[in-house]
Amino acid sequence: MLAFALRLRPSTGLYGVLRYASSGSIDVQAPLNFWGGVRRKIQPQLDNEPVYEPSTGRVLCQLEAAGAAEVEQAVQDAQSAFTLWSRMTGMERSRLMRAAALIIERRREEIAEMEVVNNGKSITEARWDVDSARQCIEYYAGLACTLAGQHVQLGGGSFAYTRREPLGVCVGIGAWNYPFQIAAWKSAPALACGNSMVFKPSPLTPVTAVLLAEIYAQAGAPPGLFNVVQGGQETGGLLVHHPLVAKVSFTGSVPTGKKIMEMASKGVKPVTLELGGKSPLLVFEDSDLENAVKGALMANFLSQGQVCSNGTRVFVQKQILSEFLEEVVRRTRAIPIGDPLHDSTRMGALVSLPHLNRVLGFVEQAKKEGAAVLTGGQRYRPSDPQLQGGYYMTPCVLGACTDDMACVREEIFGPVMSVLSFDTEEEVLRRANDSVLGLAAGVFTRDVQRAHRVVEQLQAGSCFINNYNVTPVELPFGGYKMSGVGRENGQVTAEYYSQLKTVYVEMGDVDSLF
Repeated sequence: MLAFALRLRPSTGLYGVLRYASSGSIDVQAPLNFWGGVRRKIQPQLDNEPVYEPSTGRVLCQLEAAGAAEVEQAVQDAQSAFTLWSRMTGMERSRLMRAAALIIERRREEIAEMEVVNNGKSITEARWDVDSARQCIEYYAGLACTLAGQHVQLGGGSFAYTRREPLGVCVGIGAWNYPFQIAAWKSAPALACGNSMVFKPSPLTPVTAVLLAEIYAQAGAPPGLFNVVQGGQETGGLLVHHPLVAKVSFTGSVPTGKKIMEMASKGVKPVTLELGGKSPLLVFEDSDLENAVKGALMANFLSQGQVCSNGTRVFVQKQILSEFLEEVVRRTRAIPIGDPLHDSTRMGALVSLPHLNRVLGFVEQAKKEGAAVLTGGQRYRPSDPQLQGGYYMTPCVLGACTDDMACVREEIFGPVMSVLSFDTEEEVLRRANDSVLGLAAGVFTRDVQRAHRVVEQLQAGSCFINNYNVTPVELPFGGYKMSGVGRENGQVTAEYYSQLKTVYVEMGDVDSLF
């Protein structure tokens, strides 16, 4: 059950889920589990866990985790919806998805503000995330009408054709850094291909996925087409192991991704895994320094540094290292930190107190290993008394880093930029690729030949030339090595949410050996 007072703007009203109290705040009384087309209340449990508002540190609600009975109901409802949905034409599915996208567009500000309250990121970024979610649904609404097989003409008038068919009930397991966006990124291609989905958000950010479920329902989706079940590892395990589940898509850490792959393998279920990153950003001496600095800031400080694709290993050629550091530090110190609901804020709160302490711990370890803290790396307490308990820190730039330091080897997932120097292209490529992860990489240079030559040799699934962390939904996103398998977004993702059937048609007599 969700019950709390939100610090939202007076204009906000979330579709009847929110109502105004006489105090002017907003009371919420709404279950967070959703299947069969409606929110579902779960019987009170002793092990319910609190959910916190990162910007204030106060408790938002108690999370009701779905158990075996609730997971069974959600999956069965999804199976029933799949039976109906998979028989609809691509045009019919497209029409419903476009209607959902229009609802998201109308409710953009409401959804963004709720995302801020539950996640802690700035309202500016939250609006971008809602836009990305809407664009993803629009994109796959268009793709739904184009899914087709292939005709192959064979000898003697015989022929063959292929059919691209849906998988069935898909499971999506989301991360806490992009709650609403990830729910859309996973559900849109699944639904476009004719599947249904049961989605489990992170227990840290359970609030906005259920809004997407309501939006699909309002757009006319069959009850059960997109269900939301809340919970942690136990709930996720129940979903992955369920015999009716045909595919699992997970975004999160490498260790959890390995466990999901192992569980799914018992049922030989295909998985899409978007896991961690420790991505390199290469800045050559001939770079446009202004753009390189802006790119490094975007590569490290979006969403308080809590982005899997962030380019946290910033390799700068020695000739421009001093100038680069001076400008990066100056701009980092100027980043406005504070209430994420304010339009002027550029850095909000980290997602939880344990995570904040973990990130601060990496800064302390970096100092012990010889790195220089050029700016930031400390807990920040805003002047507003309501925000004193929030999980804020000052964005950090570490200089004098070496490849063997923990801040360079491990994914910190916070606003910490590690800057390293290099001499030659060959050297920096070897060092950039010296990682078990390979989610993203970037290069800044004015030399077009060098840019393409370097990108060709970078071992990463998503690469950027003279920019960073730009993820249009038209482009596939995913990693190499231990950063995952499969892709999200782009046309190719339809292949990960469908299966190919080959049909041979004989137009003559059977040529038999017997």
